[in-house]
Amino acid sequence: MTVDRHDPATRVAAHHRAGSGTARIGYPIGVRSIRVVARQQLTPRILRLTLAGPALAGFHTYQADDHVKIVFPDPDGTRRDPVPNGQGMLDWPRPLPTTRKYTVRRYDAAGHELDLDFVLHDGGVASTWATSAAVGDEVTIAGPPGAKAFPHHYDHYVFAVDSTALPAVGRWLDHSPADVSAHVVVEVDDAAERGYPLASRDGVTVTWLVRESTGSTLAEEVRSLRLPAGRAFLFAAGEATDIRPLRAWSRDGLDSLITGYWKRGIAGLED
Repeated sequence: MTVDRHDPATRVAAHHRAGSGTARIGYPIGVRSIRVVARQQLTPRILRLTLAGPALAGFHTYQADDHVKIVFPDPDGTRRDPVPNGQGMLDWPRPLPTTRKYTVRRYDAAGHELDLDFVLHDGGVASTWATSAAVGDEVTIAGPPGAKAFPHHYDHYVFAVDSTALPAVGRWLDHSPADVSAHVVVEVDDAAERGYPLASRDGVTVTWLVRESTGSTLAEEVRSLRLPAGRAFLFAAGEATDIRPLRAWSRDGLDSLITGYWKRGIAGLED
């Protein structure tokens, strides 16, 4: 297949099919005003909002961990949204408006709708908004800005995540082949979060950990895995400190994509 170097969809697909390691592939970044059309409580602490509207026509998302930024109004209700600059990027006002990143759990191009999953916690800007968002409420999103794409032809995959990265794992499993081989290790704060829906695959083992009061055991559990023969890929995402030990572990013959989605005590972490 000929790859159109200007089309992110074909570039990501080509890397999935035959690439090596990770590749950063940019998308034309849009700003869209859409509405909440459905709410679904997946677990006691994870809420799914379905957002939809004609502005989603032409939305770009091709990688399981693609994200958008929700752009919040100022405390007085003033909107200071970014605007496209005509070159596939955005011009942002200064000072920057409050934003938070969320993974695109599902995108339906025909129906012009997408799902975002929110891990609810007291005091969070996005969590507070999501808890009170009603069907019909308007929301502004920016992005996705592009992908750190990784190939789909490894012999085995390891996913090391916490609740915030469950949408990325869920989307990847939805589109993975029936014969995929993977270990998925998920650390959650509450046992009830194990009810988060993940597609079942015969070659995929899912291990749920409940975070202990003494700290995370995610990295320890992952490093104890006995991996099958062949080339393996590590995807690690979640609290930055908890997954940090996996950076050194992955250097021992593993290709990897490791991203700190958040950090305790820091709002709006940029990894």
